[in-house]
Amino acid sequence: MNRIQQLFGIQHPIIQAGMIWCSGWELASAVSNAGGLGIIGAGSMYPEVLRDQIQKCQAATNRPFAVNVPLLYPSIEEHMASIVELKVPIVFTSAGNPKAWTQHLKSHGIKVVHVVSSVKFGLKAQAAGVDAVVAEGFEAGGHNGREETTTMCLVPAVSEALDVPVIAAGGIGGSRSILAAFALGAEGVQIGSRFVATHESSAHQAFKERVIAAKEGDTALRLKPLTPVRLLDNPFAQQVAAAEANGSDLEALSELLGRGRAKRGMFEGDLEEGELEIGQVSGQIDAIVPAAQVVEELVQGYHALTHGMTEPRFRW
Repeated sequence: MNRIQQLFGIQHPIIQAGMIWCSGWELASAVSNAGGLGIIGAGSMYPEVLRDQIQKCQAATNRPFAVNVPLLYPSIEEHMASIVELKVPIVFTSAGNPKAWTQHLKSHGIKVVHVVSSVKFGLKAQAAGVDAVVAEGFEAGGHNGREETTTMCLVPAVSEALDVPVIAAGGIGGSRSILAAFALGAEGVQIGSRFVATHESSAHQAFKERVIAAKEGDTALRLKPLTPVRLLDNPFAQQVAAAEANGSDLEALSELLGRGRAKRGMFEGDLEEGELEIGQVSGQIDAIVPAAQVVEELVQGYHALTHGMTEPRFRW
């Protein structure tokens, strides 16, 4: 049992990412019940909705689960109050300064993990007192680091620089990538896109079907001057690409993005004008299945790959 399994009290070091509009209590509890760590994505929830989601998750599983909170969320004080009151055991923070809430949460016995995109931010998170970090590479869906460092480069660099355990994220959707992440120094993996295409995901069915239809090269990192986000190709993404090519300023890009684009695309199923956030690994996903099946296949595949690996697979 490694440090991530011990830290969270989980059977498998597989963490389901807390994705906005896709990660409700049904998905989180299903992953936790399968032996991984499920996460409720609070970034798209009003405070009263998050409370309801936490309580439903607690009723659906007696195993550990977490809540992901973007630190730039406007009602973050209410979110954190609910998390403490309802005794959520683990919080993943992102998109902000980990110093803001880490010690407050830890004072209530809550484990804290922060998402980073560079060694620099990893060291800052460690200094803030987090229990672990997620090193998320350029391949990941949703909001991404401006550094555009790939997972293959980021994970070993962060693992070597930090003392706290590292969870790899970005482009991980199968057993081979889990094995690679562990070889790079990670002690756990965070998987988002693969869990979008599950029965328990709160994403719209049309979005799920678009994800499994995605091919290699169907995603791109957009809105880099504003807030980098990896999007599936659709008419809205094409409008963004055209605006960027024409040198649109931040104000024009903000106006084009508007409000509610992510909800419109991922939760309401508008595949034309909605924002469809997903990772590069979407090109390898070809079926919508139960979340427990995803966990089982990942674990079985990993054990099959590592069986008998004392013999080298090649010689110099």
